[in-house]
Amino acid sequence: MQRIFLRGCAAGFGLLLSAAGVLAAQAQSVSHVGNVTGNAAAGAREYRRYCVGCHGQAGDGLGENAMWIDPRPRDFTAAVFKCRSTPTGTLPTDDDLYRSVTRGFVTTNMPSWEPLTRQARANVVAYIKTFSSRWSQGPGTPIPVPPETPATMESILHGRQLFQSMECWKCHGAAGHGDGPSASTLTDSKDNPIRPYNFASGSRFKCGDSNADLYRVFMTGLDGTPMPSFADNIQPNDAWDLVHFLRTLQPMPSPEAALWQAWLPGHAGELKPIGPD
Repeated sequence: MQRIFLRGCAAGFGLLLSAAGVLAAQAQSVSHVGNVTGNAAAGAREYRRYCVGCHGQAGDGLGENAMWIDPRPRDFTAAVFKCRSTPTGTLPTDDDLYRSVTRGFVTTNMPSWEPLTRQARANVVAYIKTFSSRWSQGPGTPIPVPPETPATMESILHGRQLFQSMECWKCHGAAGHGDGPSASTLTDSKDNPIRPYNFASGSRFKCGDSNADLYRVFMTGLDGTPMPSFADNIQPNDAWDLVHFLRTLQPMPSPEAALWQAWLPGHAGELKPIGPD
């Protein structure tokens, strides 16, 4: 009986220590988004109201709704994030997380939380950072984004060549529909099946809607997915050329699409099909 009592006391003490650790992390974690300072303790309330159903009480992506969601909710305890302005393998900035919360993720169940106040969103960012000790390292340094090169037919055609030579089509498909020959085999860092992005799905990219957002994806990669960083493989001008070509695959007006549609009828026969040589 005494042994059972002692074990119970030890378990209770362990829970108290765990709770104390959580409270200490909340007390220390803040976020800085512009002139707004987020507070984790306040963010915990917003998280429990809006986020816990998918991301779980422990931030492990195992909320009660998670089993119905594809792709799976983010596991904050792993502290691995797709959309960043920082190099691959590093943590995102507070601004990166804030933009993700604000924007949401197209083609997923993660909505935009822009209706929340800026303060509430900054608080949630601060709270997310309490789920992993990795945050003690601090975020990476944002990569530079050089001025965009002009969108010309030469740029678009070179981007198309890069899409072929870098074998982007193997995952994204010849027309960018996410149906390449490797698409069905892909998994994320937690071994969950993951679909390549379908550029015909709308005006948004995974991590934003601007050309600079897509440039960052090429240079930082989407950590936790098969999409690597190409920072060591291509030059900035090459990345901009890829951006300009990928814009032609979207079902929306853009300067790049207008150039492509005007050029294509008289030159389609000159193009080698994208795919296996």
